[in-house]
Amino acid sequence: MSDYKHTLNLPETEFPMRGMLPKREPARVAQWQEMDLYHRLREARRGRELFVLHDGPPYANGSIHIGHAVNKILKDIIVKSKNLAGFDAPYVPGWDCHGLPIEHKVETTHGKHLEPARARELCREYAAEQIQGQLSDFVRLGVIGDWDNPYRSMDYANEAGEIRALAEMVEGGYVFKGLKPVNWCFDCGSALAEAEVEYADKQSDAIDVAFPCAEDDRLAAAFGLEALAKPAAVVIWTTTPWTIPANQALNVHPEFTYALVDAGERLLLLAEELVESCLSRFGLEGEIIATATGERLDGIEFAHPFYERRSPVYLADYVESEVGSTGIVHSAPAYGVDDFVTCRAHGMAFSEIESPVQGNGVYVDDLPFFGGQMIWKANLQIVAKLDEVGALMAHKTITHSYMHCWRHKTPVIYRATAQWFVGMDLAGNDGRTLRDKALAGIEATTFTPAWGKARLHAMIANRPDWCISRQRNWGVPIPFFLHKATGELHPRTVALMEEAAQRVEREGIDAWFRLDPAELLGEEAADYDKVTDTLDVWFDSGTTHRHVLRGSHPHGHEQGPRADLYLEGSDQHRGWFHSSLLTGSAMDGHPPYRGLLTHGFTVDAHGRKMSKSMGNVVAPQEVMDKLGADILRLWVASTDYGGEMAVSDEILKRTADVYRRIRNTSRFLLANLNGFDPERDGLAFDDLLALDQWVVDRAAQLQARIETAYAEYRFLDVYQQVHGFCARELGGFYLDVIKDRQYTTQADSVARRSAQTALYHVIQALVRWVAPILSFTAEEIFEHIPGKRGDSVLLEEYYTGLGTLTADADLGRGFWEQVLEVKQAVNKCLEEARNAKTIKGSLAAEVTLYVDEPLQATLAKLGDELRFVMLTSEVHLAPLAEGGSAEATELEGLRVAVAASPHAKCERCWHHREDVGRHAGHDDLCGRCVSNLPDGPGETRHYA
Repeated sequence: MSDYKHTLNLPETEFPMRGMLPKREPARVAQWQEMDLYHRLREARRGRELFVLHDGPPYANGSIHIGHAVNKILKDIIVKSKNLAGFDAPYVPGWDCHGLPIEHKVETTHGKHLEPARARELCREYAAEQIQGQLSDFVRLGVIGDWDNPYRSMDYANEAGEIRALAEMVEGGYVFKGLKPVNWCFDCGSALAEAEVEYADKQSDAIDVAFPCAEDDRLAAAFGLEALAKPAAVVIWTTTPWTIPANQALNVHPEFTYALVDAGERLLLLAEELVESCLSRFGLEGEIIATATGERLDGIEFAHPFYERRSPVYLADYVESEVGSTGIVHSAPAYGVDDFVTCRAHGMAFSEIESPVQGNGVYVDDLPFFGGQMIWKANLQIVAKLDEVGALMAHKTITHSYMHCWRHKTPVIYRATAQWFVGMDLAGNDGRTLRDKALAGIEATTFTPAWGKARLHAMIANRPDWCISRQRNWGVPIPFFLHKATGELHPRTVALMEEAAQRVEREGIDAWFRLDPAELLGEEAADYDKVTDTLDVWFDSGTTHRHVLRGSHPHGHEQGPRADLYLEGSDQHRGWFHSSLLTGSAMDGHPPYRGLLTHGFTVDAHGRKMSKSMGNVVAPQEVMDKLGADILRLWVASTDYGGEMAVSDEILKRTADVYRRIRNTSRFLLANLNGFDPERDGLAFDDLLALDQWVVDRAAQLQARIETAYAEYRFLDVYQQVHGFCARELGGFYLDVIKDRQYTTQADSVARRSAQTALYHVIQALVRWVAPILSFTAEEIFEHIPGKRGDSVLLEEYYTGLGTLTADADLGRGFWEQVLEVKQAVNKCLEEARNAKTIKGSLAAEVTLYVDEPLQATLAKLGDELRFVMLTSEVHLAPLAEGGSAEATELEGLRVAVAASPHAKCERCWHHREDVGRHAGHDDLCGRCVSNLPDGPGETRHYA
């Protein structure tokens, strides 16, 4: 037996089978940095249509987690796919640097009694350290951006830009000072934004409290009685006993029916439908003696249970009559938004509002009975006082959902304080309210997924005024001067803010805090107080569009302060999306974005939230060290980001299996391009064999779908299309079929060069399709493609060398789709025959295809080359009517009979052929292989 291995064109490539991603990826990152890939990409796309994704700044505190990785990878896929499509798509990463978490961290480390300037210095240093750590991890993920020049909210220029943004909103008429209940955290010592409040279970004292009537005659008249036969009281229900000292009114619904109930010692005023449940809770029996609608009770005064003041009844539509309540609401305007609004609407002045709770949660010292006590501890003493004065009707402990600070996980309250607000319903200088502008902006925005529109619309439609002031050290100052006598802003406020901004731009926020007012106000300084409040951190991030995207900024561009896309997690409908919408609408009349893309949160394989205590946390750093960043990137692309994104070690292992298929497919393509020079050996599309034309056309069709999927942010579709192409069209059909032709025909034959040309076109397209997702692997593939190429696949655009079949092609798309279906049916029959030991392998088989006339006409077009497509040594076509004993298939019009070939095996091509051993000097070869030897005339292929 002769050795003919040297006469075969065996695959060969230096592209390794194993990815070794944890080892190779860091070197690739270094290569990208050395070649200054980001700026080379910017230069290559200069002058092209601009696409701007504005980075929502992560907070500069702590290591990145899996949610950060998802966010940054999604952004990177989009930016890279836009560059691939020919857009000029810059990416400037950013960080949010001010705010309480950093200040709290510094206080924990260095103590709470630092000088403010020193505290700010330490906060700035800490934020810078955190940014460097996060930046390294983002770069390691393969995210390409301007990492040498990110934007940071604590950069002097950005701090100044934020002051200028506030000045624009002041000038527009949207900023005001007011006393209003805001979310207040005692641990923070500051107001909280809506996005900084979460809900958790809390135990509270639920009490029913009687307020004695102070106007018996008016109450009797309201119920149509001449007089009250005994003392009367209205009963309220509350879960916040600590607010009773601040009670100043009572609310009833104007349309509810209220009952006057004789309960023995006194008459009780309750909602009629709740009388039975209330009496049961009070342990009393009673009889309704009269009823009246709520509107008849308006203005009647009742006495506070233990203070010498009265509480009038105010009508309010928000009152509910749920079981467990009494249908009457106790109103403490300092500690409830509805309470505040109602009392103010009834003429209560700011100065009349009782607000005994200090910022640390302790009552003022001069509050009778409870002064100097923490409100939570005072609850039971208040209950005892109510019982002492005979006002306590019922008391029990309940567990309910209650507001908590998202940082400290401690209960928060509504607390009326003097704060600065952005008014939602103030008519600006253009006559339009901010709410109207923002709602109109939502209508003009594209949402991905679409459900985000309704969510953001509901939040804007129902949100209260935005409290933008905080009482902290580490934040951008609100550079206002207030007149000491009138409390009014200085008449030159906007101009003074610009002067403050200029100083901050040079020296940072300390320039304001150490400013002597006389430096700006001169002799007027004695009449004004300098405001030392800082801005809400959501104002920091919410105004980045102004000072990062404008053309005058180092990162700015001609498109101005409007990005094509903002992309963040679903919680940002109440966070960054929300604050950016309001500031953009106030300053520019429209949102700072054209589109919003929302991704879900990461959960484990069972849908549970990630928690260290549960041991289900997946750390991106560990994934990169163990599997590689490309596996993490592929998992992100393979997951429907519109909902919760499940991740676990097992899920990532399955993702790695898919990665290996894509990698091995690419390796096969590269290995079979051995010795191929595209300029020298490439054939024109029309000169390719029919099957090669088909696979190139298939790639062209797929590329069109992939371009659309990327443009519509459907990365799961890209993943499925690429994986399907590798598994079905390539791995399951084309690559198997061409092996014989690749290996056995002469090295420079048309048959081989045709297949290599097709492989070259496919790998050139495929490497670009996967580059936005598998950036490290794509770069590695790209380096092994023969012929001239650029320095990086990430500098390339979609491949333009794919030819397409015409609609009237004889062996066109429909023809090959039918052939593929036949092959899949034959494969099943061959597998069954192999399992039954009828044959050892498909090349040891002969098959007879019993087909109907249409299928006969289709398959006959391939002639003898049909056997190469079916990967058998012989294929016979016979009428369907003769195949009664043959195996039926799922394909209509086809039955298959499989038999072992009676002929000897060719030792070179492994086909079993009748003429093996009939050629002088080559006793173990078939005639086709003898022809394909280097000194032979060569084989001619037409189709496959």
